[in-house]
Amino acid sequence: MKITWFGHSAFRLEFGSSVVLIDPFLKGNSTFKGTVEEASKGATHVVLTHGHGDHTGDTAAICQATGAKLVANAEICQFFSRQGVGKTDMMNTGGTTDQGEFTVSLTIAFHSSAAPGENGMIQDLGLPNGVVITPKDGSQPVVYHMGDTDVFSDMALIGELYRPKVAMVPMGDRFTMGARGAALAMRRFLPDVPVVIPCHFGTFPIIAPSADDFMREMGDQSGRVRLPKPGEAFEV
Repeated sequence: MKITWFGHSAFRLEFGSSVVLIDPFLKGNSTFKGTVEEASKGATHVVLTHGHGDHTGDTAAICQATGAKLVANAEICQFFSRQGVGKTDMMNTGGTTDQGEFTVSLTIAFHSSAAPGENGMIQDLGLPNGVVITPKDGSQPVVYHMGDTDVFSDMALIGELYRPKVAMVPMGDRFTMGARGAALAMRRFLPDVPVVIPCHFGTFPIIAPSADDFMREMGDQSGRVRLPKPGEAFEV
């Protein structure tokens, strides 16, 4: 599997004939380098963890340009259907959907989820989620993107149920868990995940500028952490 981090919580996964974008916040993402067209080339699916703009980002434009299917909770799918997204696959917390070469499962996350609606009103977009991408080819790793969340002990159940080999972990503080909570999540509740990718930092001045504190908190397990440069693909 080829993984590209575009900064913040935006990722591209490539395996088999599938190209999956998770939380494609590109325009307005200060750490993103390149163009939306390049980043989304060949996209087959867009998977969203929740409805905040720094995660939904360029979803509508990408789905319309590439024909990618949007996979998210029911409220988010309905929201983007009204914006002209043609292919959606709605689901909800605890559910799993079949996407051909892989499945998508939605887990719990502790956060919020909303977007600007009509007449300046805030529109609720259901519960926030983490997402688990499980390729059917057993040689490909299971990926757990935590979305935006605090640490919670049931992360251990997610590890037991899905056995992820890659975890995208928000650690920028203020809007998500900080370095200490994120490291505790990985050390105590998900100790068997060999590839840990910190995210949701360095994008805005009010969140952590780097992953340095997270690396320190990981201590003797810091070797599990991968710190790719935004836009730089790597293989797992």
